[in-house]
Amino acid sequence: MSEVSKESLQKVLLQLECHFTWMLLKEDITPNELEERVEYLIEFVPSKSKIQNYNLLAYANHLNGKKEDALENLQKAEEAVQIEYPKEIEKASLVTWGNYAWLYYHMGQLGKAQEYIKKVECVCKQHGSDSLYKMNLPHIYCEKGWAVLRFGGSCYEKAKESFAKALEEEPQNPDINAGYAITLYRMEDYYGKKSSAEGSSLEPLRRAANLNPSDAFVVPIFALKLQEVGQAEEGEKYIKEALQKNPDAPYALRYAAKFYRKKGDVIKSLELLEKALELTPNSSFLHHQIGLCYRTQFREKKRSRCQDREKMELIGHCIFHFQKAVEHKPKFVYAYLDLATMYGEAKQLQEAEETFQKVFTMTKLSWEDKQELHFSYGHYQQFHNNSESEAVKHYLEGLKIEKESISREQCKDYLKKLIERKIYKSPGDAKSFGILGYIHQLSGESRQAIECYERALEMDPDNEEYLSALWVLRLYLQS
Repeated sequence: MSEVSKESLQKVLLQLECHFTWMLLKEDITPNELEERVEYLIEFVPSKSKIQNYNLLAYANHLNGKKEDALENLQKAEEAVQIEYPKEIEKASLVTWGNYAWLYYHMGQLGKAQEYIKKVECVCKQHGSDSLYKMNLPHIYCEKGWAVLRFGGSCYEKAKESFAKALEEEPQNPDINAGYAITLYRMEDYYGKKSSAEGSSLEPLRRAANLNPSDAFVVPIFALKLQEVGQAEEGEKYIKEALQKNPDAPYALRYAAKFYRKKGDVIKSLELLEKALELTPNSSFLHHQIGLCYRTQFREKKRSRCQDREKMELIGHCIFHFQKAVEHKPKFVYAYLDLATMYGEAKQLQEAEETFQKVFTMTKLSWEDKQELHFSYGHYQQFHNNSESEAVKHYLEGLKIEKESISREQCKDYLKKLIERKIYKSPGDAKSFGILGYIHQLSGESRQAIECYERALEMDPDNEEYLSALWVLRLYLQS
């Protein structure tokens, strides 16, 4: 095949609707971990679409360089089509055929790639599609939504859009409703906006749970949402039902465990997590959740001033499980931060510093990740490394990322207390008054901000930052 025809083949491939064109980037996930997650889905959630799972597994195989495994799993996806869509086999095969075409292209088998492109083209022509190489079908939007969702927080908006398009065509479809509701819930968790019921994932989750009361994913997540909005009693009812219907489903177990940890029943949570871990021993999520349980117990022991031996034992459990979490999922930012914090508690300051620096060197951190990183590192510097100057620096960095989140509020609260204490000890520090002015300004406390900036300028009269802020605040009050 000539270079010209190869180039024309590339242009056609880019028009196909499949995992290779959905911007599912290797840098957003850990391919080995994704492979394992999908294999767990196939094994433990038989009700979920095998087409979707085998297609995604084939793509994960491709990212891992396992081309033959990918072909084998695409064949399994084709076999699943016969069972899941016996009356619409060709339309239900479009994503799989697109994946075949791309995979053969990457293997250098361009003739075979062209064969699968022809298959897609024939179906599109037969059904009068506006495009020769794609069709706007709800099951394709749904499959895209689930695939994109599994590539992390930066992809949540795209997943939401895909599920919303699918819902326009099939508003009663349980799988599409579940995908849409879970995406909204993940977005709330990712953006730190979980407390309000209004305009949240609550009603979409309720609808999805009602459409499929046996769903091992959506029902326990709905229960967690009920707990978050102050309806824990109703939430626990759904948790118990989910465990009764799915007693050996790792996903039901892990979300139930999270529910009981948040309820304060850490023993029950650990019991469920250990059971789930026996089924899925390499789950980074489970190891992280177990670590969080031991951290809760450690904090309780710390407040009660129990013996150091007990506290060190709990710290050891935390470190072990947080290490396992990052070992199985090397891009798990929050597990790294929790691990670094526990190293700080163990007075292993070199390990803590090295762990924090691993996160600082990560590429593609979201603004939420950066805020949490600056807060966690500032907290570590303040309480474990005894460096208030570094703590101020990082609380301020987190605060300057102008997106509302829990981490940003924590940066502001800790920074304000620290600065007020510094001013009390050293009332002639212009920088401290400037920072306090900035905090008041962000909080909408204009008069207090003006007073602080004026005090700062008394000590540093030519500071352009303070002069500019004061000018803006005075104009605001006059308007």
